[in-house]
Amino acid sequence: MVRTNQVGELYGIYMNKACDFYGIHLFIAIEMMTRIIHFTKMHGLGNDYIYVDNRQCEVNCPERCAVAWSRNHIGIGADGLVLIGNSKVADFSMRIFNADGSEAMMCGNASRCVGKYVYENGLTSQSDITLETLSGIKKLSLSVHGDKVDGITVDMGEPSLKNKQQVATADGALHGQLFDVCGTLVKGVFVCMGNPHLVLFVSDMEHLPIEQIGQRLENHPLFPKRVNVEFAEVKNADTVRMRVWERGSGITQACGTGACATTVAAILTQKTGRKVKVCMDGGELNIHWDEADNHIYMQGPAVKVFDGTIELND
Repeated sequence: MVRTNQVGELYGIYMNKACDFYGIHLFIAIEMMTRIIHFTKMHGLGNDYIYVDNRQCEVNCPERCAVAWSRNHIGIGADGLVLIGNSKVADFSMRIFNADGSEAMMCGNASRCVGKYVYENGLTSQSDITLETLSGIKKLSLSVHGDKVDGITVDMGEPSLKNKQQVATADGALHGQLFDVCGTLVKGVFVCMGNPHLVLFVSDMEHLPIEQIGQRLENHPLFPKRVNVEFAEVKNADTVRMRVWERGSGITQACGTGACATTVAAILTQKTGRKVKVCMDGGELNIHWDEADNHIYMQGPAVKVFDGTIELND
């Protein structure tokens, strides 16, 4: 059966439905609706996501699409899916779905990419914009040359050291808890940047089996909603080398909120000053924990990789 919807678009759903009508076995074929979704592949320091303007191409099943589209070889390949939408409280909204389909509260690298996306696609002419996320409204300042955005500073807000929903301790805090890292007990620091982070300072990070340790700590009983895990090695008072195991995605090239959490943990443990260059596998972010307003400011690039289309069967 083929029918038209309210805007006159021809569609149908393929399925076989058997029914008994006066003893006659009938089969009804209903055609499935296939839509074309326009997307842009972008990355912030190698932390890559699939970006869709959800106002133009609505994705009704983001959890399923994030899993299917994020797969290498048989999908687009990414760390997840980001939907850009309207907002009643900010200029735009952002929803983030990890490669396993779970929804993330915040992603620093994705927020920078959204800033570049909306400006370069003519959705705004402003260089200062606000972005609604599940962890609150973020303020983005775009560095614009001509019609291109070559850098973004994001006001990530105030970090939190307590969250009873994210940490299973009496006060929701965790500072100095010992974790087993390859037979060595390492003190962990919990920092919430909207999403939860466990920061561990190590002495020889490059040789750590991040995948093995990260997966175990992500699912540690102390973190009922799981946790992002940062392995950090302090190089000097203003430079930290960091690798990350992201909740729901695994090892990624970079993590913006993780860089912010690492900076907070380094400052709290008196390992660095308040302005830190965080060096990750995908590149560097400049993080500043401003003592005046207690906000974290993250500065770094965003890169467009390519535009594309993909079929979506509703």
